Amino acid sequence: MIQLPRLYPILDSDCFTSAEALFAAAEELAAAGCTLIQYRNKSGNARVMLEQARALRRRVVSGPHVSQSRRDVGHPLLDIPIRLIMNDRADLCLAADFDGVHVGQEDLSPESVRKIIGPDLWLGVSTHNPEQLAEANLTSAEYLAIGPAFSTSSKANPDPVVGLEGVRRARALTRKPLVAIGGITRANAASVIDAGADSVAVISDLVREPRKSAEEFLRILG
Repeated sequence: MIQLPRLYPILDSDCFTSAEALFAAAEELAAAGCTLIQYRNKSGNARVMLEQARALRRRVVSGPHVSQSRRDVGHPLLDIPIRLIMNDRADLCLAADFDGVHVGQEDLSPESVRKIIGPDLWLGVSTHNPEQLAEANLTSAEYLAIGPAFSTSSKANPDPVVGLEGVRRARALTRKPLVAIGGITRANAASVIDAGADSVAVISDLVREPRKSAEEFLRILG
């Protein structure tokens, strides 16, 4: 069974004014000690997504998954791999040489994705209620996500909030690593972990001062 880091940063291209700002944020997250970053781009432009994904890999990975920014500053977590996860697109995950893909309820089925990415890359699945989570638990996905834990502005049409009780119910339904997502901030992150999540996925609360914000999350989450 895989082990997820406590902090699961998601870099959403819509949150940044330019590709360069996105890349700079990725470098700051890596320098802060993040060991996993998910790239999310809902534009639908596969060419742009692939270009950005490959650039992200160049910027935060050097050699065998070693962050260049960590190498530059002598980060104590230098030898810990940084995994890059592609949102939605299994084909772009392979094309960009990412470490895994995360899919939602309206994307390809987990087993269809597994056939594309093979047995070695990570596969995560988003769920929004106990029924979806129980179904995803039967798939070959390495980890599952539940949410939104709290009200969120990162989706145009978010699913109903599951709250901390929803996280607790999800925890009782699976032994797989569990990621909580949706409206998670430094103020409420610890409560989500206490409710049973192994990791918290964060978008908005990492956009401003990514390195400082990530370091604070890591201190809070222990």
